[in-house]
Amino acid sequence: MTLTKDNNNQYKFDAAIIGGGHAAAEAALACARTGLKTCMLILNLDSIGLLACNPSIGGTSKGHLVREIDSLGGQMGIEADKSLIQLRMLNSSKGAAVQSLRAQIDKNKYHTNMKATLENTPNLRVRQAEAVELLTDGKKIKGVKTLYNQIYYADTVIVATGVYLKSNTIIGSIIEQKGPSGLSRANYLSDSIEKIGHTLRRFKTGTPPRLNGRTIDYSQFEIQHGEPCYTFSAMSESIEYDLAPCYLGYTNEHTHEIIRENIHLAPMYSGLIKGTGTRYCPAIEDKIMRFQDKSRHQFFLEPEGLDTAEIYLQGISTSMPLDIQEKIIHSIKGLENAEIMRDAYAIEYDCIDSLTLKPTLESKLIEGLYFAGQVNGTSGYEEAACQGLMAGLNASLKIKNKPPLILGRDQAYIGVLIDDLTTKGTNEPYRMMTSRAEFRLNLRQDNADLRLTQIGYETGLVTKQRYEKYLTKLEKIQKITSMLDKSLSPKAVNPILEKAGQPIVKSGITLKELLKRNDVTSDQIKTLDELKDSQQDAIEQVLINTRYEGYIARTKKNIDDVKKLEEFKLPENLDYNTLAGLRIEARQKLQKIRPLTLGQASRISGVNPADINVLLLYLKTKKD
Repeated sequence: MTLTKDNNNQYKFDAAIIGGGHAAAEAALACARTGLKTCMLILNLDSIGLLACNPSIGGTSKGHLVREIDSLGGQMGIEADKSLIQLRMLNSSKGAAVQSLRAQIDKNKYHTNMKATLENTPNLRVRQAEAVELLTDGKKIKGVKTLYNQIYYADTVIVATGVYLKSNTIIGSIIEQKGPSGLSRANYLSDSIEKIGHTLRRFKTGTPPRLNGRTIDYSQFEIQHGEPCYTFSAMSESIEYDLAPCYLGYTNEHTHEIIRENIHLAPMYSGLIKGTGTRYCPAIEDKIMRFQDKSRHQFFLEPEGLDTAEIYLQGISTSMPLDIQEKIIHSIKGLENAEIMRDAYAIEYDCIDSLTLKPTLESKLIEGLYFAGQVNGTSGYEEAACQGLMAGLNASLKIKNKPPLILGRDQAYIGVLIDDLTTKGTNEPYRMMTSRAEFRLNLRQDNADLRLTQIGYETGLVTKQRYEKYLTKLEKIQKITSMLDKSLSPKAVNPILEKAGQPIVKSGITLKELLKRNDVTSDQIKTLDELKDSQQDAIEQVLINTRYEGYIARTKKNIDDVKKLEEFKLPENLDYNTLAGLRIEARQKLQKIRPLTLGQASRISGVNPADINVLLLYLKTKKD
């Protein structure tokens, strides 16, 4: 790419991305692939796509996010499939709405592959540099200044700094000014973010120790193999789903006794840790103290890669002193002789109040400035990646003077996540969960492409090849759907019913009636002569739609009711303090968040139905 540079060490771009993690990678690719001249400023090139904590992608609700990222044209699913160690479907015994893919990932391969993807993307310059200052012109972003006084002018800037802003790692009583995995932290950018008006807060997360796999007695643990599932990405043809096993284990009362006896040494109990931690991923010492009636807690032994002996101890995150960490590990049967290769630690970092962002993830304070990922108060690779994708797409649309892309809560888990952040805010690291999505029956991972690929294509991010795959699947689904009322003979269906443990039939039944038999699987359905040439995922889609059609219809009615509120647009410059009838709390919340629609206003904590009626009356009065 040809750079525009003057004699004062200055460069000119359409978009500048600060960071190199999952949010930054998706943001940079979204900008560059949609035609923007883009630069990516990274503290250390070795941190690109770093899986700093668990070596996995996906999981409950997180698998939904990865499929949605892929459906919009993002990269995470592609790289996950290329770096796979093991793949499993979580909640496979439950309904389709809560089933989620989870993959063990070779973390070095994921980093290498993502770095190569970024380096070989047209319109994108990748540069190792520390961003220290956001440059503004009044209330508009102007560019970024680096530690060595290089200036990258840009019409849009996306801050995707992860946990690096003034980060401290903490083990016992030792605090080090470091980022994750011993990397350098970002020392100066926090001050610039605060200077332009964004409020900072301190959040905290942590990570378990990594053990030498050669020193573990695996015979004492329950082996867990992968299973054949569909891939994260529609662009992945096939994958090896079980290259190395994981193992399930449990702590014991002796483990708990060690922790209780030394709890005064834990930084989170001694007062050394000030940041707010993750509620849904607590440290082992926190679990022991909060759930004292439990005699054991489960954990998993997970390989960090195929070319390393390092094993990740999922479920035993801690920041206890090193000698206590060793005692905890050695108290567990099968780990008596286990050697720690990397110590567990807690990490505190700066992040912003997400209520200062628009639903596009653009700052309400500075035009053209976007924030994405853990700097917004979220936790997790997948949550970060989807924000980076949306920030990148919206930056691109803004440059092109096109309408922004805001996904509704009824359209995607991504829409739920961003709406939660920008409407409700978060006082602790935010983690996506299926329970946060009120329309989760419609937001299944199996239909992510049907919900979002058309949108991704219209934004310019979904490629023609990906779009044609989507159209082919759509055509197959429509073809199978048109056959639902077709009568099938007993000779055709009885072998399927017998295999499923269902009563056989004496007269013909329709394909729809067959699909409604709960124990009948899509694999069995595919053996029908009429469906032998159909795609497996298309059959699965029709099966789910048929089996849940009553519930889906009710959900659609609820969505339609909610959308009526979204049709009422609120003026961006409305002074809520002047509206008689609004309660004081509602005025304060509405004035701060400045919702775009009546629907968004209804989801703000502290705004009740009576307040919504006041706003509705105001809008009708203005219209008249």
